Amino acid sequence: MTLIRSKDVIARRAPRALDVAAAAGVSTATVSRTFNAPDKVAPSVRERVLAAAGALGWTPHAAGRALASNRTYIAGAVIPTLDDEIFAAQVGAMQAAFAQEGITLFLGSSNYDQDQALAHVRAMLSRGVEALAVVGEAHKPEVFEAIAARRVPYVITYSYRPDSPHPCIGFNNRDAFHRLTHHLLGLGHREFGLIIQPVADNDRVAARLAGVQEALAEDGLGLRPRHLREGPWSIAFGRESLRAILSASPPQPTAVICGNDYLAIGALLEARAMGLDVPRELSITGFDDIAMAAQIDPPLTTMRVQNSEIGRLAAIYLLTRLAGGVPSPVPALVPDFVERCSTAPPAEGG
Repeated sequence: MTLIRSKDVIARRAPRALDVAAAAGVSTATVSRTFNAPDKVAPSVRERVLAAAGALGWTPHAAGRALASNRTYIAGAVIPTLDDEIFAAQVGAMQAAFAQEGITLFLGSSNYDQDQALAHVRAMLSRGVEALAVVGEAHKPEVFEAIAARRVPYVITYSYRPDSPHPCIGFNNRDAFHRLTHHLLGLGHREFGLIIQPVADNDRVAARLAGVQEALAEDGLGLRPRHLREGPWSIAFGRESLRAILSASPPQPTAVICGNDYLAIGALLEARAMGLDVPRELSITGFDDIAMAAQIDPPLTTMRVQNSEIGRLAAIYLLTRLAGGVPSPVPALVPDFVERCSTAPPAEGG
């Protein structure tokens, strides 16, 4: 009986590495090296193996690779939301860096909920992630206990403070908003409004509030409770908040600081709807420098965060740990102050 090896025969079952090796005229070890260590295979041989694999519809089995190497080649990232472009930039940079090392990035969105963040971390650890990046420090203790129990390298992104017990890659949120407030004080503003995201369970927002309060206190000033609004980070809440602040009893703020650009754009739109001239009658600042910030009229004074750099540095840190190295401490990044046309000295008598 003659044994015939052909595409027709292989089509009756799932293709195997042995079939790829036969079609390419190489050993199964060469097939394995082509996918797991391509630099160790001659380019002409690598192309032949890849062509044979493509023709047969064969791809390496991830589980088998993990068993053979005692690695999963999976990393995880937990971010607060999928709706904000700043976190998309971080994730994109991380994914690109990990992909170069053959590592797949799993993504979880907590929707600013500590229980969801914990559930994502536990699920990722149960699936064998080798490294984790988590936005912010304000998480349930169980998050860090679970990571420590698995001895998985991790890093905190978007937060930075010198005395943090965690490896952090980000910027000092307190300093950033102190700097923004100091700029407005330098323009001559003395009455301020503040529109921010929820402070509870968000160390970044709490630090931003502290930065504003600290800068004002240095000039003997403070925030009036009726001028402080806290809620969703949306354009709609920015609009609603500005109207509420300006409808409160006098004196009215001449400058409004917003926790992000979406809130600031909402405030700017509402100011225009109320017939106010920005910045002559009211200065407004944002934070993040999203794409729309430069396009709105007037363009928004804000601070630019190096989101892609945060993701890249986080991936490098984790890859160094996975390789058995000891990463050098990453200093705090400093957001760039971007002065545009939504801020100016207060009007006479303002």
